[in-house]
Amino acid sequence: MAPPTELPARPERGSAPGFRAMGRLVAVGLLGIALALLGERLLALRNRLKASREVESVDLPNCHLIKGIEAGSEDIDILPNGLAFFSVGLKFPGLHSFAPDKPGGILMMDLKEEKPRARELRISRGFDLASFNPHGISTFIDNDDTVYLFVVNHPEFKNTVEIFKFEEAENSLLHLKTVKHELLPSVNDITAVGPAHFYATNDHYFSDPFLKYLETYLNLHWANVVYYSPNEVKVVAEGFDSANGINISPDNKYIYVADVLAHEIHVLEKHPNMNLTQLKVLELDTLVDNLSIDPSSGDIWVGCHPNGQKLFVYDPNNPPSSEVLRIQNILSEKPTVTTVYANNGSVLQGSSVASVYDGKLLIGTVYHRALYCEL
Repeated sequence: MAPPTELPARPERGSAPGFRAMGRLVAVGLLGIALALLGERLLALRNRLKASREVESVDLPNCHLIKGIEAGSEDIDILPNGLAFFSVGLKFPGLHSFAPDKPGGILMMDLKEEKPRARELRISRGFDLASFNPHGISTFIDNDDTVYLFVVNHPEFKNTVEIFKFEEAENSLLHLKTVKHELLPSVNDITAVGPAHFYATNDHYFSDPFLKYLETYLNLHWANVVYYSPNEVKVVAEGFDSANGINISPDNKYIYVADVLAHEIHVLEKHPNMNLTQLKVLELDTLVDNLSIDPSSGDIWVGCHPNGQKLFVYDPNNPPSSEVLRIQNILSEKPTVTTVYANNGSVLQGSSVASVYDGKLLIGTVYHRALYCEL
């Protein structure tokens, strides 16, 4: 009987050249897909930022820079009597600042004066002035003529809404309340609809800076609008790329929301239960920031960023430009959009808001100066 034949040893799994080659092909394929996705997202982000856009100047004849505003006036709100409030000194991680160590504040200007000038308002004792980092603002006048000022605040880059009572005789603000809520993780702007009631935009779903960046990069469209009252807090609109400026029509029937990275203004109908339903979207060719309403005409005045990349990646030799739009008859089929002012950054850098009162125009910026014009 012949001895049994020895079987050849079975090759170890994956040790053959064919297995190794297949594994490398899969790895290279996955890497290629990942790089392609990253490249597509980067290109899409550049388009959302309008990174290649340059602006043609549109000048106004009677303008001057406002003395005392050197490091931003991100938002402006004007009372019916001509008193204008300025939110100044906003700071964010990664955002340029001309006064990084100076706390923010609220300034006021009386537009009925022959030569208006900006004055800082005193804030009542007990409020933490050292960490004051104001962003969007809004005023509300109650039935007894009490004026409330609502301020989005980012103390130590957190998110709160501060409610003040304006005491005109003393040129001061009495702090009444600090609002914090889990549905307000990344508040940008606010429009007050009661003495302790407001709509607010969240420009991101997350509050963590890295997750915010990832959310923007992936274009998740998770930003939203929240309604807040002492008795109820709820999301009333969502699906925005980056919800920014917000305001209300003079008849209180409509809420306007600027989606800055989508270059859109959303018109939403307000219901008795404070819910919102979208009526229309106005598409524009610029990054829309804060929205101000002319109470006499209902026109929307918009502070815009023609090139968002210049705003976020600051270069003093190629500064961010400014642009102001006036939108008439937004509820019509064909609203009229007019460029009222545009500058390449030689005068005004990074315009974020434009507000009008009795033939006067105020233009604020994220971190630069502010402009006063007579129209």
